[in-house]
Amino acid sequence: MSENRTLILDAGQIDKKITRIAHHIYENHYKRKELHVVGLADRGIEVASRIAAILEDISEIKILSYTLTLNKKDPLKEPVFSGDLKDLKGKVVILVDDVVNSGRTLIYASRYILDNNPEVLATAALVDRIHRKFPIRTDYVGLSLSTNLKEHVAVELGKKKDAAYLE
Repeated sequence: MSENRTLILDAGQIDKKITRIAHHIYENHYKRKELHVVGLADRGIEVASRIAAILEDISEIKILSYTLTLNKKDPLKEPVFSGDLKDLKGKVVILVDDVVNSGRTLIYASRYILDNNPEVLATAALVDRIHRKFPIRTDYVGLSLSTNLKEHVAVELGKKKDAAYLE
């Protein structure tokens, strides 16, 4: 881990960003009866869990939560999904990660979910680095950050305290 770390989000800011993402999702889908929230392993699961909890608190919408684990070295290998993919057919799916870097993980996860024909697939991330190697966008973003290609964003959730760093 780099010694040159710059704090970009503290625990309070992370909480506010996640709350805003949840409210934005609700604003766009308030008429829905249910939403399917999918957290990408590893830290995207925690962000998705927090978003789902807020959505449950602020709405009457039924929130169904899942996890999706991709093999990042070989993303074409069958991912591990915590639910039944057939449940996503014709539904609104929110795919959540902690940080979007090149867009690679998000696009492969999206491809997997799209094979199951959801009505809507939207993406959410706590931090979006904006640098893309793949043509995908983030619909709900806590913080958009323009960095150089050598910099790394590290998000730490649920340990001692929440924080996001630029390394």
